[in-house]
Amino acid sequence: MQFYPLFPVLHPILKPRFPDCLWEGDRNSKLIALSFDDGPHPQYTPQLLKVLDRYNITANFFWLGACVNRSPEIAKDICDRGHWIGLHGYDHRNFPMLTPNDLKQSLEKTQVAIYQACNLEPQQVRDVRPPNGLFTPKTLNFLHQWDYRTVMWSVVPEDWVRPGVTAVVQRVLKNINNGSIIVLHDGVCGGEDVAEIAQVLIPILLQQGYQFVTIDTLWQQLKGTNGRGDKKAK
Repeated sequence: MQFYPLFPVLHPILKPRFPDCLWEGDRNSKLIALSFDDGPHPQYTPQLLKVLDRYNITANFFWLGACVNRSPEIAKDICDRGHWIGLHGYDHRNFPMLTPNDLKQSLEKTQVAIYQACNLEPQQVRDVRPPNGLFTPKTLNFLHQWDYRTVMWSVVPEDWVRPGVTAVVQRVLKNINNGSIIVLHDGVCGGEDVAEIAQVLIPILLQQGYQFVTIDTLWQQLKGTNGRGDKKAK
């Protein structure tokens, strides 16, 4: 079963219920964030980076700590290019299934892996996207208590089930708006097509006048430098 049709319905329901999460940027601005989960991957991520370089696009990567440890050179390459780095847990376990201690350790282990690969201090990498988008109010309270920022999404084309490049691109274009946060994947599930998807999608969005920015830019755009949007990840 594919869940893609549910995401556009869930987004306007969840966003007002959990306003401390970043669901999208300012609808009055043509700034959008292109994000990639589950990497870095030794094959798919370098292919994606070539496309991002070609169009001079700044993207956002939410990493699994285990993958950073397996591919530290690729992680450093991403960071050196100026892309924004966030956390996706150490090994993609759903946050609500973890004890508070296990959740904290999962995030901290990922921060350590990023520090060792990229020399980014833990306090510089505070944006967290829960695996599979699953969280509870208790999860969010812990993340807030530990001074993390929870980042969600507004455009989810369900690329991880590999419906085809054309289908993924069409789904994004159907749901894109000012301030959108697009979620794609450069990991084991979905990464096979990610470079080709980006190659098709990016020129179209550029032609439509969208500007690709970091997650931090959207935080600051919405909440200002005196709110929680002033936490820098780089």
